[in-house]
Amino acid sequence: MGKDKLRRFAEIETFDNVVQMEAGKPYQGKWASEFFENDKPVVLELACGKGEYTVNMARLFPDKNFIGIDYKGNRIWRGAKTAIDDGIDNVGFLRIQIENLTDYFAPGEIDEIWITFPDPQPQLSREKKRLTSPRFLNMYKVLLRQGGIMHLKTDNDGLHQYTHEMIAGLGLKLHVRTEDLYNSDHVNEVLSIKTYYEKKYLAFDKNINYLKFSFE
Repeated sequence: MGKDKLRRFAEIETFDNVVQMEAGKPYQGKWASEFFENDKPVVLELACGKGEYTVNMARLFPDKNFIGIDYKGNRIWRGAKTAIDDGIDNVGFLRIQIENLTDYFAPGEIDEIWITFPDPQPQLSREKKRLTSPRFLNMYKVLLRQGGIMHLKTDNDGLHQYTHEMIAGLGLKLHVRTEDLYNSDHVNEVLSIKTYYEKKYLAFDKNINYLKFSFE
């Protein structure tokens, strides 16, 4: 592991807005009241990477709490440090494996879930690892409040199509679907947030897909 990664891993240990592994379990059902110390809705970004979406949504919506979730601490470091440097106090980061979400959040605790540019896991043998596979969708259904919303933003046409098929096959409610977000009527201030990876895709004129759906 490089010196820079080691430094970042050491530094996030000192960040008040980062919770790692087992230390997050006591907050289950109490993220708003005990971590953020308020009663605002809680929004997750899964596989948040450097946390650009998490931090920028927190800037736009001070009336909500945002938690970026990823397993790679050196990536989380960037978003967490930006939030600290800019005094954004309605954002936090949790370093865990996403498949363990139900160990850290209570049923109905989450208001919205964002999945932005995840690994599409294109191999059929890795379907279960796709963040919109049935096993993950069933987990999100438990964690979301009644009427809670899911968002998927991806450059990968295959993952977009797969997720659309899951929505239809599981009888979920589709609110928005577009295969070319920036040339659609759906783009807005939130959907215009661009991650490091999205900027790279757009530089090659790649279309951006977006799905908004719920479980009822």
